[in-house]
Amino acid sequence: MRRPSRFKNPQSEEAQFELRLIIAYVLIILMFLTLLARFVWLQVLQHDHFSTLAQNNRISLVPILPNRGLILDRNGIVLAQNYSAYTLELTPSKISDLAATVAKLKTLADVSPRDEKLFKKLLAESKNFEAIPLKVKLTDDEAARVAAHGFELPGVEVKARLFRDYPYKEMTSHVLGYIGRINQRDKERLEEEDKTTNYKGTNYIGKTGLEAVYEEDLHGQVGFEEMETDSGGRAVRSLRRTPPVNGNTLKLALDIRLQEMADKLFGERRGALVAIDPNTGGVLAFLSKPGFDPSLFIDGIDTQTWTALNTDWQKPLINRALRGTYPPGSTFKPFMAMAALNTHSIGMHDIRPAPGYFTLPGSSHQFRDSKKSGNGMVNLQRAITVSSDTFFYKLAWDMGIDKIHPVVGSFGLGSKTGIDLDGESIGVLPSKEWKEKRFARYKPEVRRWYPADVVSIGIGQGFNAYTPLQMANATAIMANGGQVFKPHLVQQVVDSKTGKSRQIEPQPIRQLPYPKEYFDYIKEGMRNVMISGTGARVGAGLQYSMAGKTGTAQVVAIKQGAKYNAAALAEQYRDHSWFIAFAPVEQPKIAVAIIVENAGFGAAAAAPVARGLFDFYLTGKVRNDLAGLLKTVPMENGDVREDAAD
Repeated sequence: MRRPSRFKNPQSEEAQFELRLIIAYVLIILMFLTLLARFVWLQVLQHDHFSTLAQNNRISLVPILPNRGLILDRNGIVLAQNYSAYTLELTPSKISDLAATVAKLKTLADVSPRDEKLFKKLLAESKNFEAIPLKVKLTDDEAARVAAHGFELPGVEVKARLFRDYPYKEMTSHVLGYIGRINQRDKERLEEEDKTTNYKGTNYIGKTGLEAVYEEDLHGQVGFEEMETDSGGRAVRSLRRTPPVNGNTLKLALDIRLQEMADKLFGERRGALVAIDPNTGGVLAFLSKPGFDPSLFIDGIDTQTWTALNTDWQKPLINRALRGTYPPGSTFKPFMAMAALNTHSIGMHDIRPAPGYFTLPGSSHQFRDSKKSGNGMVNLQRAITVSSDTFFYKLAWDMGIDKIHPVVGSFGLGSKTGIDLDGESIGVLPSKEWKEKRFARYKPEVRRWYPADVVSIGIGQGFNAYTPLQMANATAIMANGGQVFKPHLVQQVVDSKTGKSRQIEPQPIRQLPYPKEYFDYIKEGMRNVMISGTGARVGAGLQYSMAGKTGTAQVVAIKQGAKYNAAALAEQYRDHSWFIAFAPVEQPKIAVAIIVENAGFGAAAAAPVARGLFDFYLTGKVRNDLAGLLKTVPMENGDVREDAAD
């Protein structure tokens, strides 16, 4: 057997060494090529990308907030403005012991329990890295004390902020609305609308009213400052500054002096008033009583105050002028009259009975008139003047809803007016289709339209329900002879950069196709209301011509034959007081609709408010004995009331 040689072949070993050397060379070359490729990728192909990242690490963009635009009345009086104040803000992510920090700050500034509650509420809603105000509107002394202890309070800052101020508070709360802190829902909406960039550093946004509707105009454009920073994130120098563009100024058609007078005339009573210029559609006054202090919402309202506002039986948060819907009572009769004339259901000279009560064929139920003995034989114009219920009961029965609905609807009743406010109610103008849809879940006999349904509708009761804004708009259309304007609060938008004004031009939407003599006929009936009709006491001593119509809207029904006794009812169940009017009759300058909730007859509560308002607007003076009218005007239908006639 042959043994292996103990000596290796030198040639074989040399070949293996050369092979290993070649592999090593190849690996070195591959590694070098990989490094070279990576170098080319980073330094050449991705140069712009990484250069931008490096630049961003060195440069910070600091947003510069614009001043929010002002809101002025038609005479330039400021209704919403800004002022500067210090605010104490905490960034929770930079604070190790939040409770101890708050306790320390309470020794340096007057932090109220409400401030703490609001801080906790905002803390729960905010992200940990966001600055949250603990106290707004610090005094100079408080700001100085906190700043002096700043070195021992990481995450605590005193900042100068602009705050929104509403000088007329409750009086304009339902017109202007308010701004509030941007919440998650606002952020999502801004992202959807691709507006996030313009809200960098912004804490507030319009929530309701004109503040919300004209947010884009009022907010302005955020500016930016490029700051060079060191490795610790501290600012070294400013590189470039793009100044902000302040928000535009809104100039309203509203006259705050007229608004103040309306508020004064209302006193502490609940209700709403809308006054419109019939020639433009400009809203001269827009009042909802009671109102609320909009400043409560700017930095977030605390739970206790929010609960108090929502549980208040007077409901101050409801915009009654825009969203409150009420049966119009006898203020509906002029529009009912126009429907009757245009459908030829009655002529201007036709004389018909106006007895003490009306009964349906085959029924013993009596629909009673406000005047027990009735008003004898009257024409349509006289029926408006004396507000004869039985006349309009019979007229509605003869016409049917199909003749009433289109004409009344052409005055804007039962549809949105399109005013520049969000949340407008549509109201209810009854029809067969409306009843079928409204009671769709009920049995067929409930959904069916019965001929008797129209009887109460003829005097503004039944299913009728309209907003004070709709009634004011309809009155303005009646006053100007059928021109339909879109009511608007803003009449000019003033550009903050150029100073140029963008005028909201009053353009008629349409002209109602009804004969002029019909308008003149009905307006004369309304003028006579103030001379010899239900508003005669309020119309005494006028220095101008005035056309009006009183109305009383029932809140609860009474049994057949029973007498209405307001004193026996809780306040919220008493009748509402309505009044619509315009003046001067020949060339109307103002049209108004007023409702005073649970105040009784139209002539006793709402009409005196209109008289005072018109006196002030047209003559600059108000009757000294106007308040006395509330006590001296007699009840129009004595102590009997069934369908809220007047």
